[in-house]
Amino acid sequence: MTLAGKCYRTFMKSRQRLRDDNGNAGWTCGAAWNNANAITLPDGTWREEARHNTTVGQTRGRRRGTDHRCNGQRCYHARDNVAALGEEGRRDENLGLGNYLHHRSKLCFCRGEDDFLPGNIVEIEACNFMTYKHLKCQPASRLNLVIGPNGSGKSSLVCAIALGLAGEPQLLGRASSIGAFVKRGEESGHIKISLRGETELEKIVITRKIDTSNRSEWAFNGTTVPKRDIIAVIQRFNIQVSNLTQFLPQDRVCEFAKLTPIQLLEETEKAVGNPNLPVQHHELIEKSVQMKKLEVTVKQNRETLNQLKAMNAEQERDVERVRQRQKLLEYVELMKKKLPWLKYDLKKVECIEAKKQEAEAKKKMDEAAKVLNDLKIPIEDQKKEKATHELISKKISNQISENAKRRAEVFEKESGMGVQVQGKYTEMKELKRQEESHKQRIIKAKEELLAAEKELVEYPPYEPPTNEIENIGNQILELRISANEVKSQKKEKESILVQKKMILRQYLDRLRSMENNNNKLLQALQNSGADKIFEAYKWVQEHRRELKKEVYGPVLLEVNVPDMSHATYLENHVPNYIWKSFITQDPEDRDFLVRNLKSCNVPILNYVENRGTNRMAFQVSNKMRELGICNRLDQVFDAPDAVKDVLISQAGLEHSYIGTHATDQRADEVSSLDIMDLWTPESHYRWSRSKYGGHISASVDTVYPSRLFSCSVDVSDIEKLKSLKDEIEHAIGGLEENLRVFQARQRQLEDEEANLHKQRDQMTQTYRLEKKRRTDLERLIVQRRCKLDSISKEDVELGTQKLVDRVIQLNEKRFQLAINLKTSLMEAVALKWNFTEKHMLSIELDGKVNGLK
Repeated sequence: MTLAGKCYRTFMKSRQRLRDDNGNAGWTCGAAWNNANAITLPDGTWREEARHNTTVGQTRGRRRGTDHRCNGQRCYHARDNVAALGEEGRRDENLGLGNYLHHRSKLCFCRGEDDFLPGNIVEIEACNFMTYKHLKCQPASRLNLVIGPNGSGKSSLVCAIALGLAGEPQLLGRASSIGAFVKRGEESGHIKISLRGETELEKIVITRKIDTSNRSEWAFNGTTVPKRDIIAVIQRFNIQVSNLTQFLPQDRVCEFAKLTPIQLLEETEKAVGNPNLPVQHHELIEKSVQMKKLEVTVKQNRETLNQLKAMNAEQERDVERVRQRQKLLEYVELMKKKLPWLKYDLKKVECIEAKKQEAEAKKKMDEAAKVLNDLKIPIEDQKKEKATHELISKKISNQISENAKRRAEVFEKESGMGVQVQGKYTEMKELKRQEESHKQRIIKAKEELLAAEKELVEYPPYEPPTNEIENIGNQILELRISANEVKSQKKEKESILVQKKMILRQYLDRLRSMENNNNKLLQALQNSGADKIFEAYKWVQEHRRELKKEVYGPVLLEVNVPDMSHATYLENHVPNYIWKSFITQDPEDRDFLVRNLKSCNVPILNYVENRGTNRMAFQVSNKMRELGICNRLDQVFDAPDAVKDVLISQAGLEHSYIGTHATDQRADEVSSLDIMDLWTPESHYRWSRSKYGGHISASVDTVYPSRLFSCSVDVSDIEKLKSLKDEIEHAIGGLEENLRVFQARQRQLEDEEANLHKQRDQMTQTYRLEKKRRTDLERLIVQRRCKLDSISKEDVELGTQKLVDRVIQLNEKRFQLAINLKTSLMEAVALKWNFTEKHMLSIELDGKVNGLK
């Protein structure tokens, strides 16, 4: 942009055209001072150009001034000096600051012979302030323009005016602390602003001393005072550097453009001069709102009153009915109170009759009691006699029970002996039958013994297959050894497989963790304004097979910065739109993504190869090392070649260097190394060379902490983990195949061993069966011989005689038991007869007692 173009842009920002005293057209820019020929440069020379391409402070001028006629037309003089925004007054030089504020509460506003208004800036002095070593200038009384190329110091002059008039650093939008405005390499500086008093000779000098420790000292006419006193002086002149309609820094133009008409009116009222005007305006608005509320309330109350009147007319009839109902309820209550008295009278009559009946019944009861006493003595005698008979009957009953128990025992014994006798008779019959077949049994036993001996002699001999069994045992042993070897090899493979699977699980866990970190990075991008970055990333992952070449993105996920401080520099240096961009390597892929990701609002960048082949190589000279410059921004991160080339070409990373804390102290020497961009842990330095005069200007910004890279991961680590995962999965597949081979071999060996075991068991079983058969034959011969001997020794007649003797003994015992049973029966009959007699007497006495009662 040309100098004329920059001036035109500066003038258009004022948006308010005024006329001067001669009627010539002019533009008010709201500058604190605007006369170019009133600048004293640090070298002591005078120059007609100032030090910036925009008006100082970019503040709007106001059409406030004296009202008079010029060439027969009505016009307004703009109060062009920011310091001339207050009220006029006359100050006695002998009064202190407090007395001055007290006696000058009412100022007269008019221009003096020197054409200045009270409160105008008449002189500005800055020492060690931003780009100035020393500056002293005296602006004119009306419109002052400061015009110059970039980096010449115009904005520095505006900052000096704002800070010197009690403004805060945040007001300018350049730095958050006052120490940042001290010239680089200096410890302290000061700003001195002289305001015109009521007379031409009267000056108000405000001095502000600042240092790199963010401390400020204030002085009023050379006397140290607190900041609140300086603010009080400025407020007396109605100087409002925080009011955008009175003072508009170029970094806050966007804020001014966002003001609503109401806010603009309020700020303009504050800047007009009468401090009561905005207060009265707010009171008027509040009164208007209250009045509207009262009108609505009155209307609502009127409607409510009419409704209440109608309801009252309807409810009068209900009230009459309620009154009648109340009377009836009172009468009901009276009747409820009378009812208990009536019930009481009835019960009283019943009570008197009951007392008479009670007296008659008592008389009859006394007569019956006298008769009962006369009959009571014989009844007691009968009861005693009855108790005696019942006691005797009880004893007889016990004797009958004992007799029955004895008879049962005798009968049981007799029955048992009868059963024994029947058994003996049965045995005697069996012995008779055995005696007839005894000889036949002997003959049969001899025949069986001869047959068994013959079978044993004719049974062929069997020799055990010892050699074959031993050979089979050796084969089984060899197979078992082979199976153990296969089993040990299989176990080793299984342990290796378990280890591989464990390693694979660890890799998968790490990949999932890294994917979670990718989600955190995507969330950071979404928080920074890319609302649909998740949908875009998911879509690209699902459609990768449809792309011709590899597509990278978002760029933030592809970049890995090992050092977090370097990540901070990189994030602040690269434009925000690049971090959420997707990078293609083919124009058709780019068009495909643009069509499908249009709704996601993410940038699509196409990378062309061999674009950055002429990039300068990175070299650190000795001078750079002395200044603490250790690296360059394009060397501190890892990324795919396409992503890295796009970042370098789009953000100019190859021209941005990285320094240390030591570089901060010697930042003024960096520009001599032809370095135009430098990052340090605390500041970001940028130098620019003017196209007009070759001047070098510098700007310093604060380094803000990283927000996007706070949870970043190394992309190369992800790729390395994926390759290792693939290798492990391939190795696991090979191990599983080997295990299947070992398992088949082991199953084959086990089957062969089982077959050999089966053969050996069959041979052993055959040998055992043959041996058992011979042993059984020998045992059978011994048993049959023993049986023949026992049959020969049997004496049937002797057994029969013994049975007869035993039957005689049992019959004798049964006879004795029968005699005892007869005696017990006779005794039981006598006891039963006696018990019956006593029981009948007891019944007779009981009847007599009942008759007496």
